[in-house]
Amino acid sequence: MNSFVPVNEPLLNGNEKKYLGECIDTGWISSEGPFIKQFENAFSVYVGRKYGIAVSNGSVALDAAVVALGIGEGDEVILPAFTIISCAAAIVRSGALPVLVDCDPLTWNIDVNQIEQKITAKTRAIMVVHIYGLPVDMEPVLELARKYDLKIIEDAAEMHGQTYMGRACGSFGDISTFSFYPNKHITTGEGGMLVTDDDFLADRCRSLRNLCFQAGKRFVHEELGWNFRMTNIQAALGLAQLERLHEFVEKKRRIGKKYNELFMDVKGIQLPVIKTDFAENIYWVYGMVLNDEISFDAQEVMRQMADKQIGTRPFFFPMHEQPVFQKMGLFKNEKYPVSEKIARRGFYIPSGLALTDEQIEQVAAVLKEVIK
Repeated sequence: MNSFVPVNEPLLNGNEKKYLGECIDTGWISSEGPFIKQFENAFSVYVGRKYGIAVSNGSVALDAAVVALGIGEGDEVILPAFTIISCAAAIVRSGALPVLVDCDPLTWNIDVNQIEQKITAKTRAIMVVHIYGLPVDMEPVLELARKYDLKIIEDAAEMHGQTYMGRACGSFGDISTFSFYPNKHITTGEGGMLVTDDDFLADRCRSLRNLCFQAGKRFVHEELGWNFRMTNIQAALGLAQLERLHEFVEKKRRIGKKYNELFMDVKGIQLPVIKTDFAENIYWVYGMVLNDEISFDAQEVMRQMADKQIGTRPFFFPMHEQPVFQKMGLFKNEKYPVSEKIARRGFYIPSGLALTDEQIEQVAAVLKEVIK
């Protein structure tokens, strides 16, 4: 009997143990340790930004980004309907209104051709979210931001090592954010990063992540922040991972290529787009969508694959269909058909960095059997 194949397993066989040992040997395990600044500096250089601000996860990075930009009650922020809830939650918590746009049926990213019609006098920002393996087509979005004087929040949580027109994802936003959850190309266990070129925004993000302590008057607060700090232990892990990011990206693309070859002749599934005019797929996850000719949905495929020892995950569920937002009275009578379809018929299969060729073939054989 084949052993279980998890949907993700990270690679931690570089300098991780060495750097973690240094944390323990020196006693620097809190957010004050030297690996924090080393990781921030190295990561910001990698994505071509002036500043990096390490935080405790990618979701709180979005919270800090929205508040740092001064977005709040009476403002609107445009974002994709198809994304993780962290994006909309950051906007709602700020008091602003999230305004949704449907996704492209092939890349699963926000449909940039639908953004302008959602812009109003209240629009303050566009939150761009790069989904699964390909970046959003950024030039049309940047042109809209220039035309309407809007800020760009770039969620690059899934795009470590990806580029748009040769320029690093994470380099396009007024503030850009990353996640270092274990399924990302770089992991710190839990963790995140904000990157920016703006001195004021960098200072705001540093203050917000650290309870808005003041220099010289540490326990006197003019405003409320959060404890969003990353620990030295996490940063040590991240620095070791960053050293191998190029290798990790190459492996992800090899995994994607192998799956593409194995599924080339399989009918009934929509595979990831291999490349666009502006990027080659990085395969953060290897997702697929069941075509209409398949009589069952993604949940049934995932159930059957689990029975055969294969881990899977569903696609994101659209923001306008989230019960928590419906209870708030948001998105009444709104429909986003592409997002609704891929949420129900989309899923992804094992594609973690520790995946072996034998496991890839095992996964492919099981999937072919399930959907035949």
